[in-house]
Amino acid sequence: MFSNRLFDTEVDGILDFVPSVSKLQRSTGDDWVDRMNHLYTVILLIIFAIVVSTGQFVGDPIHCWCPAEFTDAFEAYTESYCWISNTYYIPLSDTIPIDIKTRQERELTYYQWVPLILLFQAFLFKLPNMVWKLLHSGSGINVNKIVHLSEDTMLASPDDRKETVDNLARYMDKWFHTNQQYKHNIVVRVTNNVSKVCCFVCNKRAGTYLVGLFMTSKFLYLANAVGQFFMLNAFLSNDWGLFGFEVLQSLAENKPLRESPKFPRVTLCDFEIRQLQNIQRWTVQCVLPVNLFNEKIFIFIWFWLVLIVALTFFSLLKWMFYYIFQNNKIRFVKKYLKVNNELHTGFDKKLCARFAQEYLRSDGIFVLFIVAKNASEMVVTDLVKALWKIYKEKHKPSNLINNIEDHEPKLNEEKELLNES
Repeated sequence: MFSNRLFDTEVDGILDFVPSVSKLQRSTGDDWVDRMNHLYTVILLIIFAIVVSTGQFVGDPIHCWCPAEFTDAFEAYTESYCWISNTYYIPLSDTIPIDIKTRQERELTYYQWVPLILLFQAFLFKLPNMVWKLLHSGSGINVNKIVHLSEDTMLASPDDRKETVDNLARYMDKWFHTNQQYKHNIVVRVTNNVSKVCCFVCNKRAGTYLVGLFMTSKFLYLANAVGQFFMLNAFLSNDWGLFGFEVLQSLAENKPLRESPKFPRVTLCDFEIRQLQNIQRWTVQCVLPVNLFNEKIFIFIWFWLVLIVALTFFSLLKWMFYYIFQNNKIRFVKKYLKVNNELHTGFDKKLCARFAQEYLRSDGIFVLFIVAKNASEMVVTDLVKALWKIYKEKHKPSNLINNIEDHEPKLNEEKELLNES
């Protein structure tokens, strides 16, 4: 019994280092399309790399048909040499070229490096997420802390939840106030106008740092997925970009998927043996069982990349649409204020637009969106209510009248808003 308990303790200790699925999926500042890129695709590529590596280092990755006079040592040398060097593919119905350069032009240069290629692909898919994690703190707010505190409030008591939400609201209000523009020259005005139109500009003072970085990371996801086609075509050197269409054509014509010349199972290998001053050249026929896995893996990768490109492209377009049209931000905020029954007068409804555009701005609304996706809508509802309370307190008609001399330019706008209401 003692040994069983000790074994369970050791197993539990080992499993503590293995992240759960929920922890792997938890990532701030992304959506499900981003997780398709930096999480699920990375996991798939690592699994493929392990499968191919197992076939290379555990089994026999190559078998060669050697002449009868070869001893076992010669056969082992031949297979080792043909594996580390490049074999070449000539169909069985074709004559082997006599010219050595012609043979070298048909060499297969990828199969030894497939595990490294897959791992490099995984790194490229993870890179945009790494850029986001390294740079998003430059906005001046700890997005991870806000999300984690918001998650904790879901299970807290009503009093504790209210206190936490109020603290978050004051924290965000301080952030909004700190990042306000303190210069008003032509350069600042031009930069602000560009930030409103171009969604890739990271301007902390204009409230577009987080959104600009987020859109940039999405563009990097798209550029990476498209670039993977060109990269694999260069690595595999066999018109891999058209490989998926060939598979679709075979399926459309109801033909069996024949052995592809891009991933041949039977290849040829040339090697030379020095015997004293004589150099003898041999050509042997080899079988590459590993290409059976490589072909199926890269067929799957081709279709997976097409899916990733399509999803990432439409996701980028959707976020650009939400960013460019300001009414989307107002509707987002107004939805939560209506749930809280905070829009009572015409002044409140007009003030809501300024609350979204001038107070929360793009970065504030983006943080609320992140909280909604990672915590819950209920937390965002309470947080918007607390922020609205802080903002409305600063814009009471009595406060505006008492501070005319100190804030005359701002108050002229407020008076116009009051007269309109």
